[in-house]
Amino acid sequence: MLQPRLLLRRQSKSCNCLLSSVFPRTYATAVTTPPPAPVKATVSASAATAPPPTRDEGGFAMRTYKPRTPGVRHLRRPINDHLWKGRAYLPLTFTKKGQAKGGRNNTGRVTVRHRGGGHKRRIRTVDFSRTQGGQQVVERIEHDPGRSAHIALVTSTSGQKSYIVAAEGMRAGDTVQSYMRGIPRNLLESMGGVIDPGMLAAKTAWRGNCLPMHMIPIGTLVFNVGSSKDRGGVFCRSAGTFATVVAKEADTKSSLGQYVTVRLQSGEVRRVSRDACATIGVASNAHYQHRQLGKAGRKRWLGIRPTVRGLAMNASDHPHGGGRGKSKGNVHPVSPWGMPAKSGYKTRHVRKPNKWVVLERTRNQGKRRRANKS
Repeated sequence: MLQPRLLLRRQSKSCNCLLSSVFPRTYATAVTTPPPAPVKATVSASAATAPPPTRDEGGFAMRTYKPRTPGVRHLRRPINDHLWKGRAYLPLTFTKKGQAKGGRNNTGRVTVRHRGGGHKRRIRTVDFSRTQGGQQVVERIEHDPGRSAHIALVTSTSGQKSYIVAAEGMRAGDTVQSYMRGIPRNLLESMGGVIDPGMLAAKTAWRGNCLPMHMIPIGTLVFNVGSSKDRGGVFCRSAGTFATVVAKEADTKSSLGQYVTVRLQSGEVRRVSRDACATIGVASNAHYQHRQLGKAGRKRWLGIRPTVRGLAMNASDHPHGGGRGKSKGNVHPVSPWGMPAKSGYKTRHVRKPNKWVVLERTRNQGKRRRANKS
């Protein structure tokens, strides 16, 4: 931290000696601040029975910068002062290298365009299934360069560390728990040996806890939702995403009783296994969508290369290319390989529908929905 220099008005020569003795000239000096003390992984007895604290974020705010350079004039970033300032936990990371950074597969062919370059990264090994039982203490909240949501470094009672997707409002020192292996004995004894769904939800459905889908009450917001029993979370893992539990069947013997119905933010309603995992709450970093990079160089730091419009290419490079002026030849929008690119073009076969989707999301910018109403 640098101390600002004291600014004085220019005085006459006769007062220079007097002012130098009264107001000595000070310069910028570096001040070292001690690093914050790490949170110890201790679980108190009250943490097992008390829900996590609710934190008011104070409304929506973005961090702006004084335009000293053109690159920061339009720079907008979410305010995340609670993030860890140091390095990641190295035993849970590995380097990201190889031809996959350039959008190429194992044969060297480009399968994803506009990828390449970027800053060096280390991939964080995130636990999406959360099969380890027992209480875990959140040691710190970190930024993950490989995803938009934040991750939390948690420590179990045995000292084992792991990364999980952090929930919105989760902070260092909070206690989370996973119930994927079943209900603990002490919790079952506190309910008198009988499973009461209402009491069970009041003691387990807390922010950051991981539960099977059949233990989550209807109307609860969840993220990191799995699709099957032996698989980790596959839905709602990005920043600010969530799903809503809308229906559960009580009869487990029927085919419908084996699944739980959830509604995604896109409007799609689909079925997932009743034994699939889900985390209570909303994925962290909800203001990520309002960020502005400010300059093209930050996009290159992220490993994203420029995108050239087909209209600006030659006729040999794109179906929209060629011609005099801005002319695409009176053809519908297509990809460089001739596949229709807009207007809700579907590629799924009519006789092979997705059996897990109960209600499809609204497509084609809502035009089909407005046509049905009329």
